[in-house]
Amino acid sequence: MRNKNVIIIGAAGRDFHNFNVYFRNNPDYQVVAFTAAQIPDIDGRRYPPELAGTLYPEGIPIFQQSELSRLIRELKADLCVFSYSDVPNQFVMRMAALVNASGAEFMLLGPKQTMLTASKPVISVCATRTGSGKSQTSRKIVQLLMKKGLKVVAVRHPMPYGNLAHQKVQRFAKVEDLAKHRCTIEEMEEYEPHVVRGNVIYAGVDYEAILRAAENDPDGCDIILWDGGNNDFPFYQPDLSIVMADPHRAGAEMSYYPSEINIRLADVVIINKIDTADPQSVEEVRLNIQLINPCATVIDATSPVRVEDASLIRGKRVLAVEDGPTLTHGEMKIGAAVVAARKFGAAGLVDPRPFVVGKLADTFRIYPAIGTLLPAMGYGDEQVKDLEATINNTDCDSVIIGTPIDLKRVIKMNKPSTRVFYDLEEIGEPKLSDILDDFLRKMEIG
Repeated sequence: MRNKNVIIIGAAGRDFHNFNVYFRNNPDYQVVAFTAAQIPDIDGRRYPPELAGTLYPEGIPIFQQSELSRLIRELKADLCVFSYSDVPNQFVMRMAALVNASGAEFMLLGPKQTMLTASKPVISVCATRTGSGKSQTSRKIVQLLMKKGLKVVAVRHPMPYGNLAHQKVQRFAKVEDLAKHRCTIEEMEEYEPHVVRGNVIYAGVDYEAILRAAENDPDGCDIILWDGGNNDFPFYQPDLSIVMADPHRAGAEMSYYPSEINIRLADVVIINKIDTADPQSVEEVRLNIQLINPCATVIDATSPVRVEDASLIRGKRVLAVEDGPTLTHGEMKIGAAVVAARKFGAAGLVDPRPFVVGKLADTFRIYPAIGTLLPAMGYGDEQVKDLEATINNTDCDSVIIGTPIDLKRVIKMNKPSTRVFYDLEEIGEPKLSDILDDFLRKMEIG
C-alpha cells in the first residue's frame, strides 16, 4: 500500500508542530502541502528541508487555505489535518465538510499525540480565547517563582512569521535579542515583557529542540513555563495546567476550538476581568466550568489598568490602539485602551477607519466588527509602516497604547500618547501564590 498524502491546515504554529512530532519521520505519510490562514502573508513560503527532514529534501509548499479544495484534488490528498486554534466549533465542522466533500479524510490531533515530555517541571498557561489574560498571568507566575530563587525559563507558543530555518530555536535574554531575531510587533509583545523582568524566553519552530535548549539553558532552569498562544493546548505535557477564561466572551469555553479541551485538562481555571464583565456572563462561565471540569480549582481575578499620564485621556478625543490578534480573530470589542478611556474620562473614542491605509484597510475589510478601535497589526515591515501612517493620519487629541509593548519604541507618532499597564489581581481565595506553593511541595522543589 502507498503512503497517505496529507495536507496540514494551519496558521504558522500548531501546524508545524504537528508535522514535526507526528509526520516528519513517519514513512506511512507524505505531507504534500500546508495551508495558511489567520496571519497575513504567511502563505507562498516553503517549510524548509532543514526542518522537514530527510523524507522531504525539497521542503513542503505552503498555500492559502482558500485553495484547499483544489489542492485536495490536484495533490491527491487522502487526509487533511486541522491544526490551528481560536475558531468556532462550527467552523471546524465546516472545514471537515469541505475536506470530506473534496475526497479526503479529516483529522484532529490531540494532546496525547502531540505533547512532548520535559525533564523539568512544566507549568502551562492557556486560555479559552486569545486576549483572555495569559500574558499577565504568566508574568505573575514568573515573578512569584523568581522571588523564591527559582530559575524560570518561559517557552512561547510559536509565531514564526519570517525565515523558518533561521527561527528553528530562538532564545531571548535581553531586549537586543528582539532586533537580532527581527521580531514583529506581535512577537515583541510576547517576548519583551519576559525579558525586561529578567527571565529567558524561547520560541521558534522546532519545539523539541526548543525544549531541550530550555532544559539546559546556560543561565539555569528549575521550571519551564509554557506561555500559550490563542486558545491552543500546550505542546508540552504540563505538571500544572492553568487556563484563563474570559467572561466578556462567555460561552466560548464550550463553543470554540480547542477551548473545551483546555478546560477539561485544567487543574486551575482563572475567571479573569470580573470587574468589567456582566455578572450574568461571569456566572455562565462558572457554571460551564462546573459542568465539564468540576474538579478544577477556580480563581476569580481582575486586570485593573493604570496609565502613564491620565491627563492625556481626561476630556480628550482619543485613539484606542489595542493588541491586534485580540481584536481580529479574538473578536474582542473592548481592550485595555478602551477600559482606560472609560476609567479616566475620555471625551470619546475616535474612529480610525476613515484614516486607515494599506494593509490595515485589508484588516478592517476581513474583520469588519473591529469597530472604533485600532488593532496594532505588525506582522511585517509594511504593516508597521501602515500602522504608523494610520495613527499619524487620525484626527485625535491623543493616543492610548493598550499593547503589551511601548509602540513609541517601534513607530514615530506625531501626537501625544500614553501607555496602559495591566496586571492580574486575584479576588479572595485561593491565590496563585497558594497554587504555586502546593505545586512546589508536590514536585519537591525548593
